Amino acid sequence: MKTYVVKEGEIEREWYVVDAEGKTLGRLASQIARILMGKHKPYYTPHLDTGDFVVVVNADKIRVTGRKLDQKMYYRYSGYPSGLKSVTLRRQLETHPDRVIWAAVRNMLPKNKLGRVMLKKLKVYASPDHPHAAQQPKPLDL
Repeated sequence: MKTYVVKEGEIEREWYVVDAEGKTLGRLASQIARILMGKHKPYYTPHLDTGDFVVVVNADKIRVTGRKLDQKMYYRYSGYPSGLKSVTLRRQLETHPDRVIWAAVRNMLPKNKLGRVMLKKLKVYASPDHPHAAQQPKPLDL
């Protein structure tokens, strides 16, 4: 019995839409990362990008537990002295709620070139509208 390894041309990608309203941030991000990597498919191959596209809507209605709204910090660095900026989760959800889910999923993907390719298949929107209706995304209940 030989092991079957899928080839790049045989991978079929689908589009899924996920409603983030009322979902817990970490649990939602881990399930999205699993779909982006392709671990839900029977022909998952670690060295190939076998994942699907995921469109997340209602990112501003995400739920977090505990005191993370005031304690969790997001950092960015400009590269200059004293250029480290920090923002709390509460402030980030008010200004850029799409970046919260994007950052959570990014940290759950592989930290290499393949992980960066997988992350390009994630589309996050704060409102319930998205411009990917032409791809006919299937609703995904997580």
